[in-house]
Amino acid sequence: MNIRTIFAAAFVLALTAGYQAAAQQKTDKNGGISDKMLSEIRTGYQGTAADKAVRNALNTTPIGVLASNAENIAMIDTHFSDLVPTKGRTDQKSSGRCWLFSGLNVLRAKMIEKHDLGSFTFSQNYLFFYDQLEKANLFLQGVIDTRDKGFEDREVDWLFSNPIGDGGQFTGVANLVMKYGVVPSEVMPETYCANNTSQMRAQLANKLREDGLRLREAKEKDLQSLKTSMLKEIYRMLVICLGEPPAEFEWTRYDSKDKFVSTKTYTPKGFYEEFIGDDLNSNYVMVMNDPTREYGKVYEIEYDRHVYDGQNWLFVNLPVDRIKEMAIASIKDGTAMYFSCDVGKFANREKGTLDLANFDYGSLFGTTFSMDKKQRIMTHASGSTHAMTLIGVDIKDGRPVKWMVENSWGASSGYKGNYIMTDEWFDEYMFRLVVDRRYVPSDILEMLRGKPVMLPAWDPMFLPEE
Repeated sequence: MNIRTIFAAAFVLALTAGYQAAAQQKTDKNGGISDKMLSEIRTGYQGTAADKAVRNALNTTPIGVLASNAENIAMIDTHFSDLVPTKGRTDQKSSGRCWLFSGLNVLRAKMIEKHDLGSFTFSQNYLFFYDQLEKANLFLQGVIDTRDKGFEDREVDWLFSNPIGDGGQFTGVANLVMKYGVVPSEVMPETYCANNTSQMRAQLANKLREDGLRLREAKEKDLQSLKTSMLKEIYRMLVICLGEPPAEFEWTRYDSKDKFVSTKTYTPKGFYEEFIGDDLNSNYVMVMNDPTREYGKVYEIEYDRHVYDGQNWLFVNLPVDRIKEMAIASIKDGTAMYFSCDVGKFANREKGTLDLANFDYGSLFGTTFSMDKKQRIMTHASGSTHAMTLIGVDIKDGRPVKWMVENSWGASSGYKGNYIMTDEWFDEYMFRLVVDRRYVPSDILEMLRGKPVMLPAWDPMFLPEE
């Protein structure tokens, strides 16, 4: 046996001994469930009549049904002291476009009121087309920007894990509207793929990942031309799924009494400028209630934009009562707002209520669930999942007691397409609000002058709203 073979054998034996020692060290610790501990653990279930009754019921009934609080079965009072007038309800169907529906619903309410329109909606499909094209470019350019980093790099890994999606934030609405304008829904109506995005998204993601690998291996001089050719393929796929966005269109306007007003030809940007004209990039402020981070500070989320040449969205982190002040001022002045929350928590979809008293999970399981908002965020138990449009508040004795949001799950969902939330639920599960600067106090506007704290795109608190 030569010296190299002897050395190799010794090395393998050393590794094996080290592994066995490490394994022994782990199993020697007292962290496992011993027989004695298991005996004690088993006493957690006593098999009382109440335990058996719950167990029998859960054998065939969902937890949410049995946890419904019989003491809170009555419908919440539906009167609101202040309500933004809106007409019609939208439906995002099986897609993650709540951010887009919510943002356009804010603009829709403004347009209907300003121009005395009947029921009117913007085309979500039109902006969704450009959202997907811009996100494809954001990914491909991100790959180019990070091509000198290895796949083990967190940013590279995040890019290839998230090449494209249909979720988003208000920043996407602002960037896209200001760049591409808007069109009425009848000009570019919904398609099957717009309403059911999962299969289209999967094919786009696979194509983009493939393209990303090619860009990482390409020569520097070929990168931009190669990216353009890749985006041509993405554009073709999008047209096949969603239709082609119009460069101009003819639209006939009727007033709220269905009386003819005019017929004109518009470009999408010209249409927006004539009927809305608001600078979404400059005139709106995102505020946040995140008790895990310092209040009064400005934060910026990396890659939290839909357009590569846009800006990452900034938000000011504030106590919830300061956010309510601005929300009330906006509603009282007839201005709806983009609102996001953890919509699945304590939601009664049948009644259309968001109320901490809707369900009593503690009594069902004979335990307590006592984490506060900060603890839920820290442990990934809660975060912003869905965007809606805040349109109403009910104030009694100078304090809000409940709020109303217009949802995008159709007119038959919830309470006439809306959700009514108690003020207590607002405290616990509201996260973001986008407010017109007119309703933002001067001290909060001053906070925006501070240097923002940059947060990574993969922070769990900033997953896309769907």
